[in-house]
Amino acid sequence: MTADASPVVSARSAAFGYAGRAVVSDLTFEMAPGEVLAVLGPNGSGKSTLVRGLLGLNEHLAGEIEVLGVPVTRRSDRSRLGYVPQRHTLSGSVRSTVREVVSTGRLPHLPWWRPATRHDTQLVDEALATVGLFDRAKADVATLSGGQQRRVLIARALVGEPALLIMDEPTAGVDHVSQEGLVKVLRRLVDTGVTMLVVTHELAALQGVVDHILEMDAGEVRFDGNPTDYICHVESVVHQTHRGDGEHDDQVDSRAQHPMRAPYGIASTSKTEV
Repeated sequence: MTADASPVVSARSAAFGYAGRAVVSDLTFEMAPGEVLAVLGPNGSGKSTLVRGLLGLNEHLAGEIEVLGVPVTRRSDRSRLGYVPQRHTLSGSVRSTVREVVSTGRLPHLPWWRPATRHDTQLVDEALATVGLFDRAKADVATLSGGQQRRVLIARALVGEPALLIMDEPTAGVDHVSQEGLVKVLRRLVDTGVTMLVVTHELAALQGVVDHILEMDAGEVRFDGNPTDYICHVESVVHQTHRGDGEHDDQVDSRAQHPMRAPYGIASTSKTEV
């Protein structure tokens, strides 16, 4: 982050929760413009609470947190935040084309009385091209694969011209080929300078995309740094476990592959590059 660039997200000893009970506490980190931050952690670690906190959807209980330079408690306009939820499929109860679904991402920017302009149409075209679905614009979304539907949701978020794009498990629940297609989309977004926060369990699928990692556990940050340092962090945890449990080297190697030890596809600098 350059000296004159304000962080997109800045948290200092922040806490979020529900009904006065903190689920995430002592949260301190920053996101720079154009950065891709991966938020990692087991189920129940606080990842979803963090995302909902950034979106202003749960209680801010302590500390300070600003998104796009505005405290979350004072943010009323969330149109600059793009959100792609964790969803395996789009609803098939109402038939819609790909273009129709993507176009709904412009609604927060359109007064109820004004029809879509040429600019709005151009943004939809560009978003469809970015996610590789321009040729499927007239297709019924119900006919698309799970990976293609996830790309529709990304395009819908993009047409809102977000300053921060938040994605919840974008590669989850889709096959390997679809994952590769989604990662290509994310790489295109990186090339255009989009700032992204990605909640994921599958860091290995995002090699070359992520440049900042935040690992959470039990509602607290356990690691905050770059992918290379994260590998060292994981190896240190495995080594400490080895010393404490008196395991043999082959057992340590096995535990390094366990999802709770190298949770997101990064086990060793000798085996995996990020």
